[in-house]
Amino acid sequence: MMPQQTDRLIVITGGPGAGKTSLIEALAAAGHAVRPEAGRAVIRNQQMMGGRGLPSVDPGLFAELMLAADLRSHAEAVAGHGKVFFDRGLPDIVGYLTLCGWPIPDHVDRVARDLRYRRTVFIAPPWREIFAQDAERKQDFAEAERTYAAMAETYPRYGYALVELPRASVAERVIFVLNHGAGGS
Repeated sequence: MMPQQTDRLIVITGGPGAGKTSLIEALAAAGHAVRPEAGRAVIRNQQMMGGRGLPSVDPGLFAELMLAADLRSHAEAVAGHGKVFFDRGLPDIVGYLTLCGWPIPDHVDRVARDLRYRRTVFIAPPWREIFAQDAERKQDFAEAERTYAAMAETYPRYGYALVELPRASVAERVIFVLNHGAGGS
């Protein structure tokens, strides 16, 4: 597989509870194409069906299910037109497995290297004031910080440059993202 760089695909990453999803939802409300985080959907589906693909039950299966969803999401975005904002990208799976202390399977590494996004990736820093747990987000703030660190290490290894999002309102973050080369269609 040849690496495929596409500047139309823009990733927002970081730890849980740092405001990524709120930012993605605001970008969607402003008319931008978005792709939701795979992990939440996988958790919701696995809980509904009593499946084993949960981070607390089988992290390896959870990672494979996220990979399948993210591959579909990436392919759909590549086939389309205009910019697409992603709530996490394929390298997040590498970061997740690293965080869990699991080895990175060759196929996961290859996909993270070859299926590309815009070189500049936005990363949401840990932000205690907005952090909250919910039905899918079971991590505590310390794990959110470790996840942020894993993503901050993973993305540059795959050739991405990180731009940290400000700890600011959702509207200010939207402006920040659009002003940092992610505006337009």
